[in-house]
Amino acid sequence: MKQNDRTIKNIVVVGLMAAVVFIFTYMHIDIPTPLGKTMLHLGNVMCLLAALLFGPVRGGLAAGFGSMFYDMFDPAYLPECWITFINKFAMAFVAGLVAHRLLKGAGRLRFPAAAALGALSYTALYVGKTIIVQYFVYNNLWETVWATAVTKGTVSLVNALIAAVASVLLNAALRKAFTGAGLNERLGVRA
Repeated sequence: MKQNDRTIKNIVVVGLMAAVVFIFTYMHIDIPTPLGKTMLHLGNVMCLLAALLFGPVRGGLAAGFGSMFYDMFDPAYLPECWITFINKFAMAFVAGLVAHRLLKGAGRLRFPAAAALGALSYTALYVGKTIIVQYFVYNNLWETVWATAVTKGTVSLVNALIAAVASVLLNAALRKAFTGAGLNERLGVRA
């Protein structure tokens, strides 16, 4: 395969998965809090799935761009869209790195471990961002900062659990379907 063909395939895979992340983030439940809103959504499922299927870089770019574009269409999230890109890229990059490099020889256990570590890394980044913004930007008291962080952290952990489990199940089903259809190499699905 020529370098140009690989580049085009990578762009297409990242673009398609970014679109899937964007669309699935719209499938959400808003959870109002006294200091803003948070949400339970399915976008993280697709972020992790992109990493499990396509590796750390392509998965990270798809997760980052898809989530960032979602934020760009919501005025409440627009100012932080660049932070979302970094956090979602990191989540998928960690998951892809664990699944395709660090635990490559670990058999089927590598995908649940990768999804869990990716989801937990995002939760830590999200809670950290919440604390920084609440304290340094909004100048809230520590009691308010911690209450907000605990609320958003709890929702994020539930989201992480759903995302990890669902992405592992979808990954197994899609790998089997891709193998049966002979699409693994053409789509660039990692072994």
